[in-house]
Order: sequence, then structure tokens, then C-alpha cells
Amino acid sequence: MATSDQAQALWYVAPGKAEIRSEALGKPADGEVRLTAVASALSRGTERLVFSGRVPESEYERMRAPFMSGAFPFPVKYGYAMVARIEQGRAALKGRLCFSLYPHQTAFNLPEQNIVLLPQSLPPERAVLAANMETALNAVWDGAPGPADRIAVVGAGVLGLLVARLAASMRAEVTVVDTNPQRSGVAAKLGAAFALPDKAPENCDLVVHTSASAAGLATALRLAGNEATVLELSWYGSGDVNVPLGDVFH
Repeated sequence: MATSDQAQALWYVAPGKAEIRSEALGKPADGEVRLTAVASALSRGTERLVFSGRVPESEYERMRAPFMSGAFPFPVKYGYAMVARIEQGRAALKGRLCFSLYPHQTAFNLPEQNIVLLPQSLPPERAVLAANMETALNAVWDGAPGPADRIAVVGAGVLGLLVARLAASMRAEVTVVDTNPQRSGVAAKLGAAFALPDKAPENCDLVVHTSASAAGLATALRLAGNEATVLELSWYGSGDVNVPLGDVFH
């Protein structure tokens, strides 16, 4: 049980193994706030690779999260999607919810400049998607979709669905492609159609791949039309991925 001077944090300690560790907390320094976690999101893609020990050695430094502790491959305290409540700090901030790029921990201190205050109407469970939405927004900028474009988003995970939502808001014709038909309802709520890979529309203007699988990448290439853009958002970690660049693709 965390106290005002102690917190509990999630550490990845070996391939496929994590543990909860106690961490002592000092008093917030000048310019810092004390935060208590409300909601913290696990990245199913990136953190799964960290958890599995599949971060390539060449990426050890580049993959460091802003407030990560430890070092790759293990042990590491890793995460970057935290919504917390301000318990100590300037009077005007106390009780407010904020977002920060902090690992999974029950309480912690941060410089005030490293938090983003949330609108009071925004549910904290939705606010944890801020880091994913940043990636999705950058993807839309890179893909440059326009109204009436035919767009396929391969992979109906969090990132893929956020990309689909942004593209659909631009009045593009968006289809989310996934092997799990149960995700069709979520796609519909976000303004996109849904298709299984073998039923997905071809000759798309833009295809965004987010499934982090060789099969998904092959589907993305198949759905692209002439002069189309295939935008790869997956990170595969260590290991090779087959890319079918022969046959119809050329």
C-alpha cells in the first residue's frame, strides 16, 4: 500500500517478467508538484516489445522514455501515458488532473513544466490516449489524406483506430481492416467502415499499417492503388519481417 512518502511502480525485470517495486518519494522541490496516479495506459505494441526483451541494442538510447528508470534490456521502469491528480503544488493546481509522460507508478514528483493540465470535462481514461493521438496526428500529416480519398487502415488497435477517426473527420472514405470482426462496432462508432483482410477494398489512395505483423504489411501493400502511399506505423523490434515486394506489387 503506497503512503505519502512511498510509491509502487511497475518494473520489467526479465523477458516476460514484471514486478511491483516500492520507491521512496522525497518532498516536491520548488517548481515541482506531487501527483497521484488516476489512470496509466500500457502500450500494447511498444511495451510488449520492452516486456519481451525485444528492444534492439541499437535503439537502447533512442527508446528511452522521458522519465524512465533503469536501462535496457532489464530492469526498466517504462511507460509514457499517465493521467494523475495534483496533490501538492501551487494552490491553483491542487486537485486538477494532468497528463504526463511518466511510467506506471502510484505517486511521483514532477516539475510543473512537465505536466499538461486537462480540460475538466475530459475523462481520465480517455486522456491516457494523448501519446497515441500524437502519433496518429503525425501519421495523418505524413499521409496527407483529403476529402473523398479511399483510405485503408490495417490494424484495429488503439493507434489504427485513432488514425481512422482523424481521417474520417476529414470526410475521407475510411475502412478499418482487421482479423477480429468484433472490432467492427468500434470502427463504426468512429466513423469508419470495417472489413476482414480478404474483403478489404483495393486500389486505395492511402494505406496505413499499424498491426506490426508481416501478414498485415502484406495486406497493406495489396490494398494500395497506383501512385498510392503506404504508411508504416508499426515498430517490430528485433527480428526480421518479410516484405512481399514481388509479383503484383511491381
